[in-house]
Amino acid sequence: MKNVHALYSLEGDVAVVTGAGRGIGEGIAKVLAAAGAAVVCAARREAEIERVAEEIRADGGKAIAVPTDVTDSQQLHALADAAIDTFGSLNIWVNNAGGSPVQMPLAELPESEWQATIALNLTAVWQGCTIASKRLAEGGRIINISSLAAEMIVPGSGHYAAAKAGVNVLTRNFAQELGPRIRVNGIMPGMVPTEIAMKAMRLTDDDLPKLEKMLRLPAGRLGTPEDLGAAALFLASRGAAWVTGQVIQVSGGP
Repeated sequence: MKNVHALYSLEGDVAVVTGAGRGIGEGIAKVLAAAGAAVVCAARREAEIERVAEEIRADGGKAIAVPTDVTDSQQLHALADAAIDTFGSLNIWVNNAGGSPVQMPLAELPESEWQATIALNLTAVWQGCTIASKRLAEGGRIINISSLAAEMIVPGSGHYAAAKAGVNVLTRNFAQELGPRIRVNGIMPGMVPTEIAMKAMRLTDDDLPKLEKMLRLPAGRLGTPEDLGAAALFLASRGAAWVTGQVIQVSGGP
């Protein structure tokens, strides 16, 4: 291999990243852009994705912001169209938007919260994969952001965990059904102290050193959005050309 860097270059690729206005989505958008991709930043909060897109452009990258509610299929169609209309193609689709700030035993959870959690964390991923599959160019890549909660019992987060377990199943099934034209993989992040994670776990910045000590992660620290961006870059790159149907754990330890 004369140029190993070419394996991880995304020059010429166009990537959509949902939930790109902060946290893990922001980290993924910025890493993919740094690798050469033109990035379409999507989220409901327009000011946040405009900031991320502007920071990418200020660093010499290509990015636009497209306000999108991923629970609205028409807005997802418009998002895919915006990517193609602006940059001429679509190569990578990252279903990152998700989360739930509610912690409550399943038997006490209001039905409205169950429905909202499934709509955002599972149905929107299915719709994103379906819509992307019809727009992605040959060799396209889909990356679904799941959670370690999908394989654990997290008291108070059973609704969220159930949705993310569904994401893992969708990922493996879509990989089988869309291959070899499109590769589909997922990432299960560990503890990354994003705004929504901190709110769900009722944590403050002062709690993080204690949490880090309690978790005793082999990596020695909590995760960052850039850690997840690096994992997404691998799955989106030519270096992962023989990787599909996998949901990898990126958590600082086993």
